[in-house]
Amino acid sequence: MSNSYFRFKEFTVQQDRCAMKITTDACLLGAWTPLPTAAATALDIGTGTGLLALMLAQRNPALNIDAIELDAEAAMQAAENAAASPWANRISVLQGDVCAYDFTKKYDVVITNPPFFNSSLLGPDARRNNARHTHRLPYPALLQAIDGCLAPGGYLSILLPVAEFAIWERHCAAHGWYNVGQLHICHRPSAAAKRIIGLFSRQSAPIASSDELTIYNTDGAYSADSSRLLGPYYLAL
Repeated sequence: MSNSYFRFKEFTVQQDRCAMKITTDACLLGAWTPLPTAAATALDIGTGTGLLALMLAQRNPALNIDAIELDAEAAMQAAENAAASPWANRISVLQGDVCAYDFTKKYDVVITNPPFFNSSLLGPDARRNNARHTHRLPYPALLQAIDGCLAPGGYLSILLPVAEFAIWERHCAAHGWYNVGQLHICHRPSAAAKRIIGLFSRQSAPIASSDELTIYNTDGAYSADSSRLLGPYYLAL
């Protein structure tokens, strides 16, 4: 998925000016995240290309989505992608730092595929470093920002590698947040999970749900589960 654009069934994402390109894991985040019918507002933190905002807009015709992005060039491209989509009137791209932005509303759903490398060696590309490493958006600051803009009864959906997810989960627990559901993503049969999508809320659940999804079959084709999730989006499914 490293082309300058990626065409989905109902929209196209241009990504040549974004430091981080579209990944299958991110697409699964947009497809799997629960969207209650009563949800009216959503916030996509670190929107990059605008992918997650576009996926949520396709799934729920009543949902209004704000998408915030620190990088000015990526924010401009995300806004162009939203404007070219069928849901231009329901997606607003905000350029700025989520930790300092003055949001004028509370959100029923917050979704994010955040920078996740902790204490890792930075590369020569500053924009890519900001998109991949937590030095500009450490977990405590991210959780504080989410806590400030999430509506009562709302929830967060976040995608992280397995090791970083454990760190995030401990940080949330220390601040009164609960893991209310998660999806473990394996790339191949019998392989260990590489990513986890977690749902977090200020309200506890009697039993947190835990599921597993394998993206590919042994022959390299998409599994039945990933085809079900990605079928509404991918041209080849």
